[in-house]
Amino acid sequence: SSTMSLSEAEVQSARCAWEKIYVDPEDNGTAVLVRMFTEHPDTKSYFTHFKGMDSAEEMKQSDQVRGHGKKVFSAINDMVQHLENSEAFLGIVTPLGKKHATQLKIDPKNFRIICDIILQLMEEKFGGDSKASFEKVTNEICTHLNNIYKEEGW
Repeated sequence: SSTMSLSEAEVQSARCAWEKIYVDPEDNGTAVLVRMFTEHPDTKSYFTHFKGMDSAEEMKQSDQVRGHGKKVFSAINDMVQHLENSEAFLGIVTPLGKKHATQLKIDPKNFRIICDIILQLMEEKFGGDSKASFEKVTNEICTHLNNIYKEEGW
């Protein structure tokens, strides 16, 4: 039984959109993080080793920023592969949400910020259709993460 609200056609078009940006997970993941840190400087406070970095250029060169950018994109890629299997999807989202809620204590609003920046980047690179087709996926991800946070007492 699926808790996903995406039709088969929506899953397919979301995957096509994602595949385009996932061709280069490290560079695109880094671009997303750098934009987040630049436009929402408070998000940097969670990453102790990024705190001292002020220039976007410096962040782009950082192995730690690049590594985390790639990690974020890999996690989303795993979710995208399991959109029609809610159990498998939740198997990825749940531990990730729990870790960010309990260990890392990341404010859940940051997930929406990062998803919105991914959508912006998709639109800039591949046009509005790509963005539109991936929007439902980001909504699913954020909804499930928020539910996990609620269960963890946020």
